[in-house]
Amino acid sequence: MTTTTASNEKPARKPLYRLLYVQVLAAIVIGALLGVFAPDIAVSPWMEAMGKGFVNLIKMVIAPIIFCTIVSGIAHLESAAKVGRVGVKALVYFELVSTIALALGLLVGNLLRPGEGFSGKADAAAVAKYLEPTAQRSSVEFVLGVIPDSVIGAFARGDILQVLLFSILFGFALMALGERGRALRGVIDEAGHAMFGVIAIVMKAAPLGAFGAMGYTVGKYGSQSLLSLAWLVGSFYITSILFVVVALGLVAHLVGFSIFRFLAYIRDELLIVLGTSSSESALPQLMEKLERLGCSKSVVGLVVPTGYSFNLDGTNIYMTLTSLFIAQALGVELSAGQQFVILSVAMLTSKGASGVTGAGFITLGATLSSIDPRLAPGMAIVIGVDKFMSECRALTNICGNGVAAIVVAWWEGELDHDKLAAGLSRRIDPSDVETAVTTE
Repeated sequence: MTTTTASNEKPARKPLYRLLYVQVLAAIVIGALLGVFAPDIAVSPWMEAMGKGFVNLIKMVIAPIIFCTIVSGIAHLESAAKVGRVGVKALVYFELVSTIALALGLLVGNLLRPGEGFSGKADAAAVAKYLEPTAQRSSVEFVLGVIPDSVIGAFARGDILQVLLFSILFGFALMALGERGRALRGVIDEAGHAMFGVIAIVMKAAPLGAFGAMGYTVGKYGSQSLLSLAWLVGSFYITSILFVVVALGLVAHLVGFSIFRFLAYIRDELLIVLGTSSSESALPQLMEKLERLGCSKSVVGLVVPTGYSFNLDGTNIYMTLTSLFIAQALGVELSAGQQFVILSVAMLTSKGASGVTGAGFITLGATLSSIDPRLAPGMAIVIGVDKFMSECRALTNICGNGVAAIVVAWWEGELDHDKLAAGLSRRIDPSDVETAVTTE
């Protein structure tokens, strides 16, 4: 005899080994072990290709997803003033939180002084390739760089800011069409759903990507490179954790949710970022989850992509803390005024740094070159462990952008508190999100 309630019950949970976050975590651990005990295998071209290949699979759909999400969000709005209002609120929030992150990096750097007594050697030649791009990119060139030479070129390069600009303009144009644009809006909406379906398929390869990227990193740089500068790396991780738990935790508390529950909600994305060292690798799935958490589509579409260039909290902490470390390691004592200049310059040079590995190191070069030319060669001191720090940069960046979207949605009155509470109060099965993406 069968019961009538069986059809209403939720299907049994997947076994642990079939859950994405468990697979990614296992892949990271196995990759790290391979890098330590079999570095010759770990540094093979195929290992590197697995990590890069997965990131490229994600990046190939980032531009179309941003376009579809932003255009759809703006086109369905009743007023262009709302878009401008959301943008202004987002930028105000970004600048406030970025300042806190920069100041926290300076505070910890002065308290712990991780660079004192450093006796390593700096190879200035090893860092030359990072300094060259910064010397050729002025603030005017950055502004002009937001404007694409061609729309196709912006999409082909995957330039987030250029795609963002065109998407906003296209969304306004489609909104102005009114009823005449209904058919095109429908096509763009469905295209966006299809793109998230592509992401659901690509995510099946996340464990392979994390395994290859982590194995290659540990195998190439070796565990000894991490140990040699463990104090700097440890200081950076401690500072980032303090920022997420205390600073973002207080912000989350004001809005009405727990930062710990939010981190558990996006655990899949955090583990993918940890394995690939790229916050961009989790951008599409993060946007989808934020919408399901009660944030309006238009707010998510505007805030998250913009945040990947203007709200890089992990990169901000990295720049101020590492700048002090290098100055201390080289015996250059920085006055309070010079440290304030570091904060101000870093506020500018951090803008436009994407979530791709190495961007934070390039912006560090711009900051040091602007403060004191004697400090720039000191970048070579940290080049060996920068890869290990990039994971923490990317993790902090994605946490900051996720919280930013919820805060701006709350500020704008576009946050469904019931969905937020429901989403964060229950245990999330990753299969729920995957199923929803493919069936919506």
